[in-house]
Amino acid sequence: MKKGILLLPIFMLAFLLAGNYSAQAAYHFSNYKGRPPIHQFGQAAISPQGLAPEAVKRVYKLPDSGGQGIIAIIGAYDDKSIEADLNAFSQQFNLPACTAANSCFIKHVMGAAKYNSGWALETSLDVEWAHAIAPNARILLVEAKAPGGQNLLNAIDYARQQPEVVAVSMSWGGAEFPEEKSLDSHFQGGNKITFFASSGDNGAGASWPAASPKVVAVGGSTLNFKADGSLKSETAWAGSGGGVSAYESEPDFQKNYSITKAQGRRAIPDVSYNADPRSGFSIYKSSGKSKKNWYTVGGTSAGAPQWAAIKALGLSADNDKFYADKSSSANGSFFRDIKSGFNGDCGFYCQARSHYDYVTGLGSPLAVKF
Repeated sequence: MKKGILLLPIFMLAFLLAGNYSAQAAYHFSNYKGRPPIHQFGQAAISPQGLAPEAVKRVYKLPDSGGQGIIAIIGAYDDKSIEADLNAFSQQFNLPACTAANSCFIKHVMGAAKYNSGWALETSLDVEWAHAIAPNARILLVEAKAPGGQNLLNAIDYARQQPEVVAVSMSWGGAEFPEEKSLDSHFQGGNKITFFASSGDNGAGASWPAASPKVVAVGGSTLNFKADGSLKSETAWAGSGGGVSAYESEPDFQKNYSITKAQGRRAIPDVSYNADPRSGFSIYKSSGKSKKNWYTVGGTSAGAPQWAAIKALGLSADNDKFYADKSSSANGSFFRDIKSGFNGDCGFYCQARSHYDYVTGLGSPLAVKF
């Protein structure tokens, strides 16, 4: 463990690479429990210590404002202070107010749900940064009663049936299971909804729901800055989940792109985003009487809500367009191709390279219209 990094609950992942699709025979959907891949860097502070929205938008060439429709965030347990925390975050970074009173923020709890500190930190990250990236979009937070598989699917089903939802963010995941192909229909909805899921933080290995071909799997990168605060480079993050699915077949958008060594299986991730806690995001999470409510966090869970916000900005982000744009001669205007770094010691499958790789996918965003 790196000094200064507190690791919160993260994925239990199967190591599923090149031709090795074995899984625990006793492990099924009934045993599934989603976990948020979030990491805290350092200690809580009185003021923001991590990246601010302005810096992130500059790195990824995102507009200062914009967004339409509803971004649905799927979490677990009930974070009772999230609206107040979002308000504090918005005030700190001069973002438009997003409250229940102005109909920007909506919270729906799926039954009687308890409080969980790890999921509450994740909720702050998801809600605050979705609002930061697409400040004119509305936010729907759907909190599952608990992080079991069926509870999470119930929350997803609720979200995808709501009018105006354009993107669904799932900043959690767990090991794959034999029944997952039968659940792909849950990641479809009206309004051309795009579903985004974190690829995991344990390095090489596939996870669900990121492994579904109906989902955009978001891997992780590291932002490296110069002394003056400008971007020096973006490299693969060692924790980024990636590999080939044990159960899902290769979808057409990947077949047409010709992913090397996919062997007819679904490859993840599709895209990437900053995930390294050392270049982490500032979030606000109130904690009793303490004045130290600012945290710096990372993990692939940071990328899912921000990619969902990009969908709200341009209304065009989905896997079919991503792979077509990456194949075009103008691919550099859509993605920053991440060519260095690794997420394990498994050779080809663990190394970042040009075009597509099993660590950072097609790359990180440089546009909102795809």
